[in-house]
Amino acid sequence: MKTKTTLTWVASLSFLTAPAWAAQPVPVSSAPSPAKAGAPAGSLPATTTLAARAMPRVTTPAAETFELQQLLELAQSTNKGVDAAQANVDAATAAITTARAYPNPQVEVMYGRLHGKEAGVQSGNAPSYAFVQKFDYPNQRSLRERMAGRGLEASEAQRQTFRAELAGRVKTAYFQVLRRETELAAAREDLTLMRQIQERAKVRVDVGEAPRYELIKADTELLGAQKTLQTAELRVEQAKASLRQQVGGALPASFALHGSLSHAPNVPNLAVLRDTLQANNAELNQRRSEVERARLGVDYQRSLRWPEVAVRAVTNREPDNNVNQIGLVMTIPLWDRRSGPVGEATAQATQARTALEAREFELTQELSNAYQQYEITQAQVTALESGIVREAESALGVAEAAYRFGERGILDYLDAQRVLRNARSELITAQYELQVAAIQIEKLMSATPGAPTGAAPASAMPAYQTPN
Repeated sequence: MKTKTTLTWVASLSFLTAPAWAAQPVPVSSAPSPAKAGAPAGSLPATTTLAARAMPRVTTPAAETFELQQLLELAQSTNKGVDAAQANVDAATAAITTARAYPNPQVEVMYGRLHGKEAGVQSGNAPSYAFVQKFDYPNQRSLRERMAGRGLEASEAQRQTFRAELAGRVKTAYFQVLRRETELAAAREDLTLMRQIQERAKVRVDVGEAPRYELIKADTELLGAQKTLQTAELRVEQAKASLRQQVGGALPASFALHGSLSHAPNVPNLAVLRDTLQANNAELNQRRSEVERARLGVDYQRSLRWPEVAVRAVTNREPDNNVNQIGLVMTIPLWDRRSGPVGEATAQATQARTALEAREFELTQELSNAYQQYEITQAQVTALESGIVREAESALGVAEAAYRFGERGILDYLDAQRVLRNARSELITAQYELQVAAIQIEKLMSATPGAPTGAAPASAMPAYQTPN
């Protein structure tokens, strides 16, 4: 009695919500074809062909369409982080000018009066003028300039690292939008198919060919398909907002993308990638420049132990005579031998070298993990495309035929459709993860469009194919 009451309540709920389902807008491209007159009550559309067809992406026809290369160029030209990184490079360039500058001279002007206390000594003004010019040792100037040069190289590598990370974020967001649009297209096809199934189930129940439970089950599945469609639409909007955030304000609020998840990138073998990582990774180049700069800093601090030398020229104007003098001013490192600054610079050099070695190991491990993830997802995509999805399509075709001829109930048919839906969803996710793994490898190579430094060879980079 309890089961009967529950089924009656669910059936009532389905009939009450049926007008709301009918009011849901269905895109023209996804609208179901009307049933042909005289068709059997249990006949269904060619769902096997529908499921086997490649899933299209949902795009906005009226919006401007962007390709991946366009998005990368926009991000590199409009993102404020790129301007900040460039300002850091400009500051390092100015530091080289500072290192090359000569010390400014000093001029002293003293005014006084001479008062004679003895007879015959004239009284009058007695001004004094002095000129002091400090000299740099040639090796000190060279060390300062080389340190500034290493600082510029580190700043350029840091800019390159940011640009590579920005390109990786833009690509990830780009493929995330493609993924969500593909899921939305699949959700719309599922909703169209579920509407047709629900209509056929209602006809079978009305003519007495099937129990009412089949209609209740079809109504429930239709409600789930509508909910999935709403979720997919929201995820598309969220993915587009994330992409626009990464690209910058130059990307319009309404836009469409040109591309496909099914075009897998070509990644070289791991040995080539490791060599490219050591030679072209911008972060490693930055740390190498910092190590060299720290080593030069130790030599510079040691050179400051030498006495500082300056030339001093003085002239004294007295009422009865003039006195001109020239000589050297020398600072003797008697008490301060700069042991503290030398020790500090030595420790900083050791720290920079240790950090470089640790980061080299970490990036090598990250590359190995990313490559393994790429191989795993590539195997998953191959298995899903060539085996699992096709088998699920075949199973759906068999279940459809059995349901049409009354050999199986609607539960078997819905289960087969659910298996195909899950397999297709796994394929979309695997294709997206394959793209993300390739992006991670590319980011470790620090390859970005228009990169001025550390550009990796084209043969060692993941190649993205642009669909026609």
